[in-house]
Amino acid sequence: MKIGIVCYPTYGGSGVVATELGKALAQRGHQVHFIAYKQPARLDSFMSNIFYHEVNVSTYPLFDFPPYETSLASTLVDVVKFEKLDILHVHYAIPHASAAIMAKLILATEGINIPVITTLHGTDITLVGKDSSFEPVVTYSINQSDGVTSVSDSLKQDTYRHFKTKKHIEVIPNFIDVSRFQKQAKEHFKKAIAPQNEKLIVHTSNFRKVKRVEDVIKIFGKINEKIPSKLLLVGDGPERHHAEMLCRELNLCGSTLFLGKQNPVEEILSVCDLFLMPSETESFGLSALEAMACQVPVIASNAGGIPELIQNGISGFMAEVGNVDEMAAKGIYILENEERLHQFKANALARALEFDINNIVPIYESFYLKILSEQTK
Repeated sequence: MKIGIVCYPTYGGSGVVATELGKALAQRGHQVHFIAYKQPARLDSFMSNIFYHEVNVSTYPLFDFPPYETSLASTLVDVVKFEKLDILHVHYAIPHASAAIMAKLILATEGINIPVITTLHGTDITLVGKDSSFEPVVTYSINQSDGVTSVSDSLKQDTYRHFKTKKHIEVIPNFIDVSRFQKQAKEHFKKAIAPQNEKLIVHTSNFRKVKRVEDVIKIFGKINEKIPSKLLLVGDGPERHHAEMLCRELNLCGSTLFLGKQNPVEEILSVCDLFLMPSETESFGLSALEAMACQVPVIASNAGGIPELIQNGISGFMAEVGNVDEMAAKGIYILENEERLHQFKANALARALEFDINNIVPIYESFYLKILSEQTK
């Protein structure tokens, strides 16, 4: 099968999932063509069956903003025609789905039918859904797609709430290559951070308001009162300054490390004991899954798609958004007993294995074949 994948080329969740999906499909014998404005971050080495097509956006004095969506649609038309693609899989509703539908309409005038599958990842629905000016375009793109998937049932229900669509949405969860996260903990690294054998608590995000990083610090402060520990904050973003100020206010600077953006994150996760994710909402919770693959149990909000990932009381705990006291109490419960902590770590890994790439990619393959078969009826 010849598959075109359109995604953001950044380290964000949708770009990572799309790139890892394409790499896995290539390993399974499919020819995969990535189309993006720059090479995806995870395409960092040569692989057979993988091709990259850059979207070149021309700038003209007439335009205040480069016409990316038009350039993307034109590139899609070119790649579909000359590479003879069987299917287009676009990740994120705007602008990828709308550009793909434009390309589909153009190709139809030349007698070429290219099925379009749109995968919804989260903020393309939950944030765009709050901006009514985008609603007609997103609704049209979803309705005109030949297949639509979402990364959680929660996101699927959000889509039905925000947009005028009755299109069937197939839930195919996010995934990771668990083997990539099975690194031996670097004890010298852990000893350098926690010389007194403190517990290591970690949070990774883009430090936006929705991630509630200040709650992370408050939860840690309460845990640290009972159990000697260190907090590792991985990532950066607009809320970092507020987080730093709160650390100073709560006198936690000596036990909090702002590590900034780190790649690969698994080297840090592998030495940690607890992951905090008190987000206001998450469409899935990919960072929590990465932590679990490193045998790190999770304390998280009971929001969005998180309950579809975390088994409450088994691989971690959930509490209502903003309930810092309960999250801290559950964290202490896990950390205060070594045997209990060991069991939660084992449970976290067992749960992560259910979302291993080898379990999820065949579901995408089956979905592709289903959409292709419907085109021939």
